[in-house]
Amino acid sequence: MTLLTLPLQVNLDRVQFTDEQFYQLCLSNPELTIERDAKGRLIVMSPVGGDSGSREMAIGGEVYIWNRKTQLGKVFSSSTLFKLPGGGSRSPDVAWVELSRWEALTPEQRQKFPPIAPDFVIELRSRSDNLQTLQDKMLEYLQSGVRLSWLFNPQNQQVEIYRQGQTKEVRSLPTQLSGEDVLPGFVLEFPLFTD
Repeated sequence: MTLLTLPLQVNLDRVQFTDEQFYQLCLSNPELTIERDAKGRLIVMSPVGGDSGSREMAIGGEVYIWNRKTQLGKVFSSSTLFKLPGGGSRSPDVAWVELSRWEALTPEQRQKFPPIAPDFVIELRSRSDNLQTLQDKMLEYLQSGVRLSWLFNPQNQQVEIYRQGQTKEVRSLPTQLSGEDVLPGFVLEFPLFTD
């Protein structure tokens, strides 16, 4: 018996799901976390363990608290799948969309997989994640219009910072991160979590 390793990538070169078919596939399989990359490949993600889930919540909670005070946008959990302009359908661990951009979407667009690139995303590498796969995902976010994104890598005690039009910056943890002009006044202090 062969065990599957996740994330599992399913090549569908000869099958093209419409957006509605992909939406129905996800609704029909709520026990699965499914993404689609810009090339149309389906990616079945594994659930995260307790440490990763706790870290994800800690970081997302900080963004939520900042946004509750400023009311500048909407914060989304890792259960939210965004239909990116670059063609992929992705679920960042934490996402934030500026309020006027969110309000420009129709009620139906907001209810389904929002057809918008978040302004800010966070990905947190779990022990089972391949670093290169996550780095490719971060580049896909940039190509789709995400303005600022952070990839936390607790295994290497690093964070990678991705900005539009700039080279990736790598910092050692602990560090202090700023939301810059994307999340004005937001500062994330470390150590927020320890490995």
